[in-house]
Amino acid sequence: MNRPIYMDNAATTRTDPRVVEAMLPYFTEVYGNPGSRNHMYGWESEAAVDAAREQAASLIGAGPKEIIWTSGATESNNLAIKGAAQMYAKAPLGSTGRGHIITAIIEHKAVLDPVKRLEREGFEVTWLEPGTDGIITAEMVRNAMRDDTILVTIMWANNEVGTINEVPEIGAVCREKGVVFHTDATQWVGKMPTDVDRDNIDLLSWSGHKIYGPKGVGALYVRRRKPRVRLQAQMDGGGHERGMRSGTLNVTGIVGMGAACAICAEEMETERERLLGLRRRLETELSSRMDVVAVNGHADRRLPHLTNISFGFVEGESLMMGIKDIACSSGSACTSASLEPSYVLKGLGLGDDLAHSSLRLSLGRFSTEEDVEIAIEGIVKAVEHLRRLSPLYDLHQEGIDINTIEWQAH
Repeated sequence: MNRPIYMDNAATTRTDPRVVEAMLPYFTEVYGNPGSRNHMYGWESEAAVDAAREQAASLIGAGPKEIIWTSGATESNNLAIKGAAQMYAKAPLGSTGRGHIITAIIEHKAVLDPVKRLEREGFEVTWLEPGTDGIITAEMVRNAMRDDTILVTIMWANNEVGTINEVPEIGAVCREKGVVFHTDATQWVGKMPTDVDRDNIDLLSWSGHKIYGPKGVGALYVRRRKPRVRLQAQMDGGGHERGMRSGTLNVTGIVGMGAACAICAEEMETERERLLGLRRRLETELSSRMDVVAVNGHADRRLPHLTNISFGFVEGESLMMGIKDIACSSGSACTSASLEPSYVLKGLGLGDDLAHSSLRLSLGRFSTEEDVEIAIEGIVKAVEHLRRLSPLYDLHQEGIDINTIEWQAH
């Protein structure tokens, strides 16, 4: 059975065989609990966890003691956002005026939902809206700052359109104001250079399965000095991970994530250039061979491996059905079951029609030039077929602006 061309690396990546090889001994040979400090089995596992912590820290310019292991970026985001808000709250639970939080309407649900919960618990929230370019700027954050602002959480790169926010500059504004700054860097880390000191970051979340590591493991960077950031634990029981995240560590997954971080650090530069070339090929071919095609988000300030393209006069669900030989998405994997148009694209000002007819195509380490060519041909064929069935596209070809048509109800 032929499998579809995989172009959904923003949802998850294939685990690199080198990562699998590093993990294998920790299933059956080195299987001790790293919390068992009285025998060799525990010491071996603890040493493996510490080595992985060094690998993860090195990828982002942090110290190993600043890495907290989690089950993934969703948990990291929850711990960072809720933990910081509760630690630095201006008033106790159950009262109003607990503090002010700044975030954006195009964040991942793993940020939006924790912030909405805090809003229900008495925190006030400013929801920043990007322009049509999809960028959240430092000036937007500065203008939203208040005397009672305690936390800013802005993603580094958007998971649906790939636009890159002004994270180092936003961090500088937060540092100037004495406000804790968290960034969801799930799509950024491992693909782009990261240095938490240079980039003015206090808290940073990322996940193993976005960087060719296993699912079910992630990390949270927590700054230890200048300033020291404190968090209120969200999971109690045992005091693991410096008291911030209790629970027996997933040693096998952690070893895999550490190996994945080390490979990314070594291969990132060349891989970035290769993927940028493939992404540009995709965009150029699709835009030149068909009309009413738009690449969403900023023209240049985007991740090298991810593109989001709208195709006018095409119904979105029909388009997805028409490209069954290409595994891609119409939005975030976490919202792919919804029939609603992407809230990210709507946040950029797209109407329901274009938001519904958009594809997110994300490349990865195992994507090839042949994959890109097959995808181009498949998408062009599907879009042209659907447009032949569209009376609205016929009107467009006749030069009629359908937005000016007054439709009569019968």
